[in-house]
Amino acid sequence: MTNKYYEFFCPVKVIAGKAALEHIPYELTGMGAKRPMIVTDKGVRAAGLLEPVIAACEERGLEITTIYDDVPPDSSTTVVRDIAGIYRQEKCDSIIAVGGGSAIDTGKAVNILVSEGGDNIAKYSGAGVLKHPLKPFFVVPTTAGTGSEVTSVAVITDEAKGVKLPFTSSFLLPNAAIIDPRMTLTLPPHITAATAMDAMTHATEAFTCMAKNPLSDAYATAAIKKISHSLLSVMDNPKDSDGRLELAQASTMAGIAFSNSMVGLVHALGHATGAICHLPHGLCMSLYLPYVLEYNLESIRDPLGELLLYLEGPEVFAATPASRRAEASISAIRKLRDALYKRCQLPRTLKETGKVTEAQLDSIAEMALDDGSIMFNPKEVSLEDARAVLRRAWA
Repeated sequence: MTNKYYEFFCPVKVIAGKAALEHIPYELTGMGAKRPMIVTDKGVRAAGLLEPVIAACEERGLEITTIYDDVPPDSSTTVVRDIAGIYRQEKCDSIIAVGGGSAIDTGKAVNILVSEGGDNIAKYSGAGVLKHPLKPFFVVPTTAGTGSEVTSVAVITDEAKGVKLPFTSSFLLPNAAIIDPRMTLTLPPHITAATAMDAMTHATEAFTCMAKNPLSDAYATAAIKKISHSLLSVMDNPKDSDGRLELAQASTMAGIAFSNSMVGLVHALGHATGAICHLPHGLCMSLYLPYVLEYNLESIRDPLGELLLYLEGPEVFAATPASRRAEASISAIRKLRDALYKRCQLPRTLKETGKVTEAQLDSIAEMALDDGSIMFNPKEVSLEDARAVLRRAWA
């Protein structure tokens, strides 16, 4: 599993901590930006999360030119075109995306249009299409899971064609990611749980998939340790700002890890399940993780065994025979999922979601085999293999 050659890339400035938001005006003016646009959604605005961002800018004499707060959970090419039109009309010069994965991906896509010109975002889809740096772009995540603030990827739905368009370019990376615990204090329990398990999956797949490397390993293991230490205490004490900051940092670390080492079958199955059954991505990650680790077990025994140290701590790691550590890591993840189910009913099986039928499993398996993530899975996956994992995840 050691790669003799690898590349590692993460040029995003991370500004983290209890007063991180107050640094936004400094970052904007440092790039010559004076007329920022905020891209967000109704839920973020209703939760009062824009107030500290607006206040921080106004205190430094910086005006937020316009706020677009109608980003849907599954953003589309139409939404991106509309926002780009408002950006041009209001003569904005920079974008601040405040929200979860959808708001951040929308911000990335809008930045392509306002920087490159035109109204058709589809023509920039794919990898390596963008050739120039884009406008100043800052991201304030309000969930601790996707890691979108440090990834060079965005996914936008083309409603007319009914397909998801992927965009990949290092130019999509924000100039800075602002990680402030105030942004996640109001997250409801089930979203706290699902997004943290999304980050846990990013880190676990980053550490066990084929493109892993020593630098991505360092970020992945640090993320797993933070989530293992903090998730349940945050579930029990939602206003624990130190724990919230730990989970937010873990999400960013896991994002850096997987964007450099890729992911595998959990993501392939998750993407397909999301497309067919419209289940949230973080829930799919949490649901499939132990079943895929069991499928990959003999290909990843050594790295998976190492993860026990970060999942359960040094005492459990030392007391577990080396030959049993990989299985113990899977048990630790199952135990964590059981604890989350007890606290917020986060489903552990497809049946528990109440939104997936057995008849859909074949379609999910077929779609998963066409997903790019599957290329980096440490073990080859046939259609029958994918079906078998889905059957185990069913109930």
